[in-house]
Amino acid sequence: MSDIQRLLAIMSRLRDPVAGCPWDRAQDFATIAPYTIEEAYEVADAIERGDLDDLRDELGDLLLQVVFHAQLARERGRFGFDDVVQAICDKMVRRHPHVFGPDGGPAAAAAPVDDARAQGERWEAIKRAEKGAGAPASALDGVAAGLPEPVRAAKLQARAATVGFDWPSVAPVLDKLHEEIDEVRAELARQPRDRDRLADEIGDVLFVCVNLARHAGVDFGHALRRANLKFERRFRAMETMAAVDGVPLARLPLAAQEAYWDRAKRAGASDADDPGA
Repeated sequence: MSDIQRLLAIMSRLRDPVAGCPWDRAQDFATIAPYTIEEAYEVADAIERGDLDDLRDELGDLLLQVVFHAQLARERGRFGFDDVVQAICDKMVRRHPHVFGPDGGPAAAAAPVDDARAQGERWEAIKRAEKGAGAPASALDGVAAGLPEPVRAAKLQARAATVGFDWPSVAPVLDKLHEEIDEVRAELARQPRDRDRLADEIGDVLFVCVNLARHAGVDFGHALRRANLKFERRFRAMETMAAVDGVPLARLPLAAQEAYWDRAKRAGASDADDPGA
């Protein structure tokens, strides 16, 4: 028995109505979906930390999510794990005609691609062609509403860029960011404050920040994870320093806390060389 067949057998046994696990039997697509998302983030975290041993384990956890969903679908007579594998194999061949030749499907084109960006554009073109003729499709079609919002923002922006709706460089994005920050300041100064308008303006700032990262070639989520790790490392160092001095951090005024922050920042001067900096 292959490793994947063993995993499929384990999942089937866990879901057995008589001899299975009560927790596994109680699950459905909706209850498992949050775990699927969580496991994907844990894969990203292991990559961020450069921990390949942990990455191996987290990839196994993520694979289990695929197997779990496939088992649920098989029980409903819809599809099984083999169908999932066949579908992705067919899709990868069909959408890489420059690698596998023009026989990947009716939308495949034989012309080679020059770089990763060109292939991304071809991927989207083939994807649109696969959907077939009919009502004019929006360039934004297919961007899932359930994505984490920063990821969805980046995808919406990238899709809009495929029809030329995009800034030509980073400079105008920075100008737009300053403009949006000024609008937040104006809303904060307004009395009484309109919480919906303020939320809209702050949302505009965040949307432009995602665009800035995209134009700079930086993954927004990756950058934010690094910032989170940096903050966590420095804040924990502050707590340790204050404890060594015999003063609970919570009892100190903000000015004293900021002094500890500066100490922690100086102590972590090598942050720039740290993958989590």
